[in-house]
Amino acid sequence: MTGPSKFGLSNEARNLHWLLTNLVEEVPGLLSVAVVSSDGLLLLSSDPGRNAEAREADTAGSAGPRGSSADLATIISGIGSLTIGAAKLMDCGRVKQTMVTMAEGSLFVMSISDGSLLGVHGSPDCDMSVVAYHMALFVGRAGHVLTPELRSELRKSLETETAGSAR
Repeated sequence: MTGPSKFGLSNEARNLHWLLTNLVEEVPGLLSVAVVSSDGLLLLSSDPGRNAEAREADTAGSAGPRGSSADLATIISGIGSLTIGAAKLMDCGRVKQTMVTMAEGSLFVMSISDGSLLGVHGSPDCDMSVVAYHMALFVGRAGHVLTPELRSELRKSLETETAGSAR
């Protein structure tokens, strides 16, 4: 992960950052990873510096933050909402995982116990079973610590990181 030091964060926040870094480093073919709150806000990203770059490009008159962590968070939130609605309509219970395979990559979205979502954008050659396995490990380890207080701390931390990267 890039960005400022994680000093000053709670143990839980540092542990989640470590889990995300570990996921990115251990699984070949991951392009971007994000954790999104149940209300669609980005909590944790594998590349928070890209948000500052995207904001600068947006103010320069571009079409928007293409490729940024904010884009991934928006997509994850939308897919999560769509699949939750589909599961309710079909009376199929809670959504566990959604996978979208495309010609040039894959997108995986997995529910975390508090309603948050873990999203992974993978390269075309990533091993889907390895990605899903490591995502499940992350969800199992992170799900019980994502309290409202920790979500608030992560949001503030991400805002500070992206503001610091923009300077």
